[in-house]
Amino acid sequence: MLVVKIGGAAGNNMDTVCEDIAALIKQGQKVILVHGGSDETNAVSEKLGHPPKFVTSPSGFSSRYTDRETLEIFAMVTSGKINTLLVERLQKLGVNAFGLSGVDGRLLEAKRKEAVRAVENGRVRMLHDDHTGTIQTVNAALLQTLMDAGLTPVVAPLAISPEGVALNVDADRAAAMIAGALKAESLVILTNVPGLMRHFPDESTLMPNIERAKLGEALKFAEGRMKKKVLGASEAIDQGVQRVIFADSRVHFPVSSALSGKGTVIA
Repeated sequence: MLVVKIGGAAGNNMDTVCEDIAALIKQGQKVILVHGGSDETNAVSEKLGHPPKFVTSPSGFSSRYTDRETLEIFAMVTSGKINTLLVERLQKLGVNAFGLSGVDGRLLEAKRKEAVRAVENGRVRMLHDDHTGTIQTVNAALLQTLMDAGLTPVVAPLAISPEGVALNVDADRAAAMIAGALKAESLVILTNVPGLMRHFPDESTLMPNIERAKLGEALKFAEGRMKKKVLGASEAIDQGVQRVIFADSRVHFPVSSALSGKGTVIA
């Protein structure tokens, strides 16, 4: 079992990723693809006159502030457009892909955050009416049923609360929870950089290997969105995933390259 997460930032090569996944599936590999959609959501939000707002938590993690209108734009872009086009790419390559979001069949159930703590001008504020959540459970049986039917799940990063409210969830952590629930051998997190670097953006400082016991120490090297990826990696390892790899989506055969040890391997 292999879970692949492709980021939503500019520069990620979706075509190359899909071609590599299709080749692996034809070799008998079972794959679940999880995707983001941050950059396109930002662009569409601007066009619709509802520009994105990002907040930083007291612990230094950055995330999208998601009011109801932002949630609907996020769902339109990720579940409506990006998910459908990824499924289309894979279908053209002979993969019987099946697109869904975490809302469908309660694939991802999450606890809605009552309020978001954000640092603004050096002070901590509480932001309400936020539609983000922390994933609590994964409907692994649903994914297994799809795969047993010969389908390849492609998952958009939305979840459902116990009360039935759709929520925006972090795609890296969604991939980690899915990998953990299915006891995946590997989780490959693809992004538009080679991996975790000691001195970002100096690619010569790439950290090729990190012992799982020292993953917490590695967090101090993570910049920006990489912080959430390190957190997701830690959650996956804690749930029994054998290895997590941060790797470059811009190279040829990015997933195969990652599985051969390129990037940052956590094991």
